[in-house]
Amino acid sequence: MFTFSQIISRNIVYALLFNIIVLAVTFFIAKQQVAEKQHQHGVTLSVLFKQSSETTFEQVAQSLLRNQQLSFLKITNNEGVIFQHSASLSWLDKLLASQYETIAVQNNQYRIEYAVNPQSETKIFFSFALILLISSFLLALIAGKLSINRYGEIIQRINKQINQDLNHAIGNTEVQEQTIKFDLPELDAGIDEIKKQISTHIDDTKALESDAYIDRITQLENRNRFVQYFELEHQHIEFGVLTITRCSELQTINQIHGYHEGDNYIAKVAEIIKNSLSSYKGAKIFRLNSSDFSCILPNTTMREAENFADNISSKFNDFQLSSDLDSVAYTGLVSFTQDNPLGELLALADTAISVAQTQQINAWHAQTDTNILSSDSASYGNQNWRQEIESVLENQRVTLLVQPIKPNTRTTKVYGEFLARFLNSSNEMLPTASFIAMAEKLDKIVEVDRMIIEQAITLIGKKNLVDQNFGINISPRSISDEHFLIWLERRLLRDPKISASLVFEISEFGLQQNIKTSKRFIDLLHRTGARVTVERFGVGLTSFKFFRDLKPDFIKMDSTYTRDIDEDKNNQYFLRLMIDLAHRLSITVLAESVESQEEKFTLEKLFIDGCQGYYIGKPEKI
Repeated sequence: MFTFSQIISRNIVYALLFNIIVLAVTFFIAKQQVAEKQHQHGVTLSVLFKQSSETTFEQVAQSLLRNQQLSFLKITNNEGVIFQHSASLSWLDKLLASQYETIAVQNNQYRIEYAVNPQSETKIFFSFALILLISSFLLALIAGKLSINRYGEIIQRINKQINQDLNHAIGNTEVQEQTIKFDLPELDAGIDEIKKQISTHIDDTKALESDAYIDRITQLENRNRFVQYFELEHQHIEFGVLTITRCSELQTINQIHGYHEGDNYIAKVAEIIKNSLSSYKGAKIFRLNSSDFSCILPNTTMREAENFADNISSKFNDFQLSSDLDSVAYTGLVSFTQDNPLGELLALADTAISVAQTQQINAWHAQTDTNILSSDSASYGNQNWRQEIESVLENQRVTLLVQPIKPNTRTTKVYGEFLARFLNSSNEMLPTASFIAMAEKLDKIVEVDRMIIEQAITLIGKKNLVDQNFGINISPRSISDEHFLIWLERRLLRDPKISASLVFEISEFGLQQNIKTSKRFIDLLHRTGARVTVERFGVGLTSFKFFRDLKPDFIKMDSTYTRDIDEDKNNQYFLRLMIDLAHRLSITVLAESVESQEEKFTLEKLFIDGCQGYYIGKPEKI
């Protein structure tokens, strides 16, 4: 869109170009006319001077000059100049004037040089040029004004069309759709393209909004929407109950059965909660993170909410039996009023979940003490967990399962990984992820690691499995504990044959915390004949110089690199590079979370040494 001054400037430039062309043509025609006129005068002069004598030459010349037909006249004979006259000419006359011409008369005794006067042609040319310039300037102004008016009209119609299409696209039913035609095919095509782009952008915006506020797996609103909803609606709800349901088996299912089964598990839990919530007016459900769901039950008493918790707990039990799970989910409940901040409610609900996890499977707990965060009872949930963990440690209530790692060549030696499962006093399975997390929090993880190692060594010796290799996960906290390292070295040296069959797995992140301590731990294991695996490799992007110094025996690639490896060319390139570098350092490379034949086949082509996952083998008792 041009401004008025831009349009005028453009039109004036066009007019000047047009004028230059027209004036050049006109000038050429005028000069031709002058030349033709001069030729005709030459014929006339020849006739006049042939009929005259030398005595009358001057009279004839004066007569011709009085008519102002000639700008130059010179008569000469053999003796010299008889008559000469030259008129004063303007610069434009000089441009149009022709060169002097010469004629001879009376047997070449007299020569006449002459040039016609172009003043009449000059006046006509000048007048024409002036009229042309003025009219062109006026036309430029008029055309500019008309263009601005036309552009303004078109822009208004375009705005009207776009506003109409926007209203229609966003679902404004009050505006009737009407297509405006502009009698300009290119513009109509452009408007159609704009309409398509508007629709595309609106669809993209809706998709972005869906990504920002809708959980992909469950199609429930996510944490962002949860916070937004609470901020906007909290003041309009006099009282109610907030619940958090934590899926206890997600990490285990992802590790054992694969992420696809983990997604199905989450979707089923969401369906159970959603169906149970349908009878509560105004209730909302959100997925807060990978394992937590939150429900807001407005204007609902705690007693009514407990009925809801009983309902979902019963359905979780049914789902557990049909799916062969150790547990499904635990729920924490807390009542609220308009005065309770969101952070406080979430902390109370989290404490309630901690208490529920120490009770029966799929239990719920209502946190009725609203002053818990500012009182001595704040550690109530932690205290229950502490008692449960101490009970497990005291009674050695741990069961070991083994998930195999399949070598991709006959010469490659790998191992099966021990997976620990913890039992409460009723011999019911405790949520493994929560147990480990609380053991870390309560500074009991070193004792838990020691119990698992002792159980593994005892099991291998009891079943005489020294000809097989087994992996044991160990926490970063343990490798920094001086007393644990002393105990571990003595315990491994006591059974050297069993020690040679053990592979200790520790995360890359854990090793990075203290390089000196990590090197000491790995050297200790190598002295006793045991080996080391760096698991979840690739997350920390540790340099290979680090591994060259530490000298681990295995690295286990993080599942983010192996998942859908058959479709991800970037991960294929990265993994091939890592495998090549590791093999140069004599490190065996393993892949976890292998869930399909396609993934396994792709990994084999990349020369991976071994694969682990639900597709390869499920965890089983020895």
